[in-house]
Amino acid sequence: MALANENYLKTPEIYCFDDIDKRVNAYKLLHPTAKIIRLGVGDVSRPLPAEVVKAMHAAIDELSVADTFRGYSPPQGYDFLIEKILKDYRSKGITISKESVFINDGAKSDIGNIGHVLGRDNIIAIADPVYPVYENATIMSGRAGEMLDDQKWSNIVYLKCNEQTGFLPELPEERVDIIYLCSPNNPTGTSMDKTELKKWVDYALENNAIILFDAAYQAFVSNKEVPRSIYEIKGARKVAVEIQSFSKSHGFTGIRCGFSVFPEELIVHSQYGGNVALNKLWSRRNANYTNGVSYIVQRGAEATYSRKGKAEMQQLIAYYKRNTTLIRNQLLREGLTVYGGIDSPYVWFKIPGDMPSWKFFQLLLYDYQIVATPGVVFGQAGEGYMRFTGFSSYEDTVLALERIKNQF
Repeated sequence: MALANENYLKTPEIYCFDDIDKRVNAYKLLHPTAKIIRLGVGDVSRPLPAEVVKAMHAAIDELSVADTFRGYSPPQGYDFLIEKILKDYRSKGITISKESVFINDGAKSDIGNIGHVLGRDNIIAIADPVYPVYENATIMSGRAGEMLDDQKWSNIVYLKCNEQTGFLPELPEERVDIIYLCSPNNPTGTSMDKTELKKWVDYALENNAIILFDAAYQAFVSNKEVPRSIYEIKGARKVAVEIQSFSKSHGFTGIRCGFSVFPEELIVHSQYGGNVALNKLWSRRNANYTNGVSYIVQRGAEATYSRKGKAEMQQLIAYYKRNTTLIRNQLLREGLTVYGGIDSPYVWFKIPGDMPSWKFFQLLLYDYQIVATPGVVFGQAGEGYMRFTGFSSYEDTVLALERIKNQF
């Protein structure tokens, strides 16, 4: 009889955001005419920028002609997109090699798959609360150990990240090998400044550790003291993989595209062959596991680096940031404890009256027809908090805030 991978059975049967949809759908069955406003899951609401649509239409036309038809994408991605990414890094004063960039179908895939090229005996560190994929990928790969009484895993180091730390993760007390960091952060919306991020780079350099830096929300940063890339920090290319996404900043949640940077300087140890560049391992993994992101999608992504594309992207980001600012300001006026919402599309706030987060989720849904994300789905340290996002329409955001005005 074929055997299951038992590690998959250790993760929740329903992904946390699917659980939210299940509860919302149950409410809709009972209240079919209710206008539900979603301020929870981080999906975008605005259409694709015009330059992206134009470029994708042109790409489809190319594929309809024999002379310009293209089949499989190169596993690493097309040069035309990679060159635009390199130029964008150079505009920030960062030089990386062409061989370092790998186009992907969104940040989530590489975040989950990177464990394929890392040894099982590595000690993994994640913050709590945290984006669920970091922990779930660790569990599914067999690295998590056993579940403890406090709902944490024996082989994962949980970084202190709470109100006392301003919801910024603290350095671990013990030595770790792999560190998941996200800045601007999902779910808390907080961001590390250069001084804070340098502490992590220095730690990684001193301990031969690797930082998996999730920069999916870097385009929302406006504070000059908040790095938009970890490579703004000296020495980071020796210790950090950076993962970026076009999903939220470019409206690509439905068509999927992003990229990861594996610097050639980043070395891991092999007990059989001494030291080896992680870049080479990832390249080998890609050659065997993927046929690349579609030509049409990569042409759309390329268009976002044009003059018009950049302008449209900035308009998109400004639209969502306006929503986020409205949410943040009203929650502050309500007297709530609020984090994020400045260099991030996420607002993280403390639930009034010490109500459990799933109970507050139900209250928002049934009393105000608003969907938020319970903090506990991001880890036990998220209990007692909620996440709102700025990704709904402006009109719906205003309406939602009017519904809850002076209610807490």
